[in-house]
Amino acid sequence: MAEDFSNEPIVSAPMDYPQHERTYAGFLWLVKYGSIAIVAILLAMLASLIGSWGILGGLFVFIASGAVLAYVLS
Repeated sequence: MAEDFSNEPIVSAPMDYPQHERTYAGFLWLVKYGSIAIVAILLAMLASLIGSWGILGGLFVFIASGAVLAYVLS
């Protein structure tokens, strides 16, 4: 009736550490460039909607801030 629950680790499935490292690297890449895109979009919205730059100014700020942020964070 009572089963033997020992504290032994399960060794039936070995871990694929290179795959885990590639997945983690991909996750970090996505977080990094996703954050850059969000900040660039917010700065473009700030320039075009609140400032007097208009749509072309917002597009310029989006491209310039995205490039600067990608350069700084790489």
